[in-house]
Amino acid sequence: MDIQVLKERILTSPTFVVDEDAVVKALKALATLRERSGCKVLYSIKALPLVAVLELAKPYLDGFSVSSLFEARLANEILAGQGSIHLTTPGIRPDEITELTSLCSHISCNSIGQFRQVTDIIKNQASIGIRINPKLSFADDARYDPCRQYSKLGADIGDTLCSEIAKQIKGLHFHTVFSAMDYAPLVQTLIKVRHLMGDKLAGLDWLNLGGGYRFDQIVDNSSFIDLITQLKNEFALDVYIEPGNAIVGKAGYLLATVIDTFNSDGKTVAVLDTSVNHHPQVFEYQRKPELSEHDPEGPIPVILAGNTCLAGDIFGEYRFNQPLLVGDRIVFKEVGAYSLVKANRFNGYNLPDVYLANNGQIRLIKHHTYEDYREQWMSDN
Repeated sequence: MDIQVLKERILTSPTFVVDEDAVVKALKALATLRERSGCKVLYSIKALPLVAVLELAKPYLDGFSVSSLFEARLANEILAGQGSIHLTTPGIRPDEITELTSLCSHISCNSIGQFRQVTDIIKNQASIGIRINPKLSFADDARYDPCRQYSKLGADIGDTLCSEIAKQIKGLHFHTVFSAMDYAPLVQTLIKVRHLMGDKLAGLDWLNLGGGYRFDQIVDNSSFIDLITQLKNEFALDVYIEPGNAIVGKAGYLLATVIDTFNSDGKTVAVLDTSVNHHPQVFEYQRKPELSEHDPEGPIPVILAGNTCLAGDIFGEYRFNQPLLVGDRIVFKEVGAYSLVKANRFNGYNLPDVYLANNGQIRLIKHHTYEDYREQWMSDN
């Protein structure tokens, strides 16, 4: 993506831009991985459920991974029966079970109790499995660790295998990593699962390895291909992966404009027309997004701040070769995942416009108005 073209061609600000070419590049890489390994690929739409992205991804995938009723409805609308819909979530509402099982082809229950509740209602409408917690932690930060102590994500692997449920389930789901850059965690997890499951794996129809791997950036996929090939040959089951960030993460850009600059305790602060509320993971996980204009050797340090009254509405300190002036435009890169889907209108500031970029063409697909904001806070009657 040519950043200068974005700045010149897009007149509104703040703006969220999806680079369709980057999405397709990631999808093609996954399609090659699927062909070589025999795995099935689901897009985890929680990363970015933009319909334009779902339509773009559909031809390259075996379906979508969802976490709620609304996501399941949207996935079903896009797929129109042409693909799988896999659900896993800690919270299935009793009044939503019937509809979820009519929409989803596979459901991975998060606990033994959830499994009993779901199977008592739906019988054989969907393929029911269980999400296990393999009790293996690979993330240094507990906020990213699905297998952290007292985790809410998945049934204890030991409890699951020792219960009568082990004979009833059709599949297993696990997810142990966040942004992993190699397959070592997957190898370790499968060694443990195979050791504990033994011959029970042969009785399953499917195994879902979850997401969390940066498939788009891992250069050597040979260990993954060998693992999947072995699993399929030995146990004759379908193996699924659920990439999200790996498909859209590098394809998203947030364009913003400097609306004020001033000195604060000896440092320059530049206030932008966007905020961390348009990319909440900056504040949630104290992440510093990559900036196109940042030069590590630049002589001018500037703190980029959002435009809300939240004291922590700070993107971070960056370095520039020239002073930032009011009206200057900057672009945050690789913000495609978990940004727009979490964005909010705190302080009444509008959501970013949304553009799609493809082969040099840029088009506006979403603009929010005051009426949208007002409708959000009006009574239904």
